[in-house]
Amino acid sequence: MLAAVALLLALTGAAAAFLVKVRERPEGAVDTALKGITVSVASPTVDAPTTTTTRDKKRKKRKKAKLLKDGPCWNYFGANPQRSSARIDIHPGVPKRRPLWARSMHGYVEYPPSYCDGRLYVNNFNGVTYALDALTGKILWRRGGARKPSTPAIAGDRLIVSAKDGTVTALSRANGRLLWRIQIDAKIESSPLVMGHVTYFGATDGRLFAADVRNGRIRWAYDTGGRINSSPSVWGHRICITTYAGSIFCLDRRNGRKLWSKYVNRDAFRTESFYASPATDGARLYTISRTGKVIALSATTGRVVWTQRQGGYGYSTPSIAHGRVFVGGFDGYLHAYRATNGARLWKTSVRGRVSGATMVAGNLVFVSTAETDTFAIRARDGKKLWHIGLGKYVPGIATRHHYFFTLNGLLVAFRGSGKHG
Repeated sequence: MLAAVALLLALTGAAAAFLVKVRERPEGAVDTALKGITVSVASPTVDAPTTTTTRDKKRKKRKKAKLLKDGPCWNYFGANPQRSSARIDIHPGVPKRRPLWARSMHGYVEYPPSYCDGRLYVNNFNGVTYALDALTGKILWRRGGARKPSTPAIAGDRLIVSAKDGTVTALSRANGRLLWRIQIDAKIESSPLVMGHVTYFGATDGRLFAADVRNGRIRWAYDTGGRINSSPSVWGHRICITTYAGSIFCLDRRNGRKLWSKYVNRDAFRTESFYASPATDGARLYTISRTGKVIALSATTGRVVWTQRQGGYGYSTPSIAHGRVFVGGFDGYLHAYRATNGARLWKTSVRGRVSGATMVAGNLVFVSTAETDTFAIRARDGKKLWHIGLGKYVPGIATRHHYFFTLNGLLVAFRGSGKHG
């Protein structure tokens, strides 16, 4: 009898604790106070980046440098506003055996580069942003700063760069000159996204920001109440973000008004936690929790459509292509799920932990491990078609004829073979 009473009391206490936890879940609000934020505009005569030498500049005047004429642009992390990390309309094929060039980035690179007009832009974890000639790998300019686990975003003639010291800066793409800087009293790991004249990014204080690309002025901020390490995705007027608190928020990107929010439960007493960014195909939103649960939600309502459990931790932002969702994890596999219902179509061993996003080019899925491997895998059936013994942490990006991989602190260029296996 006493044991039954004790059990009842324990269950009652657990239920009460659960209800308190549920009641404490922040529902978010537009931040009108905007505390802990400063915006400054740089003087054009100071704060110059490290760039090419005077001799190099004179040589350029005599002979204009050739540019890599290949596209399309890869303007930010995830290839497009949806963060789908996929380009199904290009078919470079498996990379050729020998690289075109390789350049040390003097520190490991956690996120892939951005690319446009024959130039690559990449951050390393030591805090340096590089601009490189995509044809030769030559460094055109570099700018130091705080650690940057993010991809620079291209915004016309500007580059938007976030850093862990709470800064978001606008640099000239031509020479790396500082144009303006936002300083926030929080860390920023979110890779910026640019739509028109607005850049969007999250911060670890739980706020999602919209700022003017031209001058850095904050247009709106929304406090989700949960730490943000992820990067927002956009479909139409809808912008969505995941948080460490286990919540997913979708807002109207024009004004920050909340459209819906959803807390995803891990079990009866705890919520999930998200490091991976959300990716969307317009109908659904896809992400993976830190415990390895793959989740698809209705993009319009937040209703959970399907879930799948993977072994090990989950930090890899999904890629979406061919009606499939491709997700890596710490279980040592790349998984392919049907986008509509979550049916697992195949899984392929990649011999290591996958912590970075995958990338799709044509009918190939590229995945890197946190150890020393990168693979090209056929999207249809999971067959391995290409391998290189370099990893850490994301494979990179693709154009119509080239690949630019960020592996083990190297930026490596390959030409595609045109062969698809």
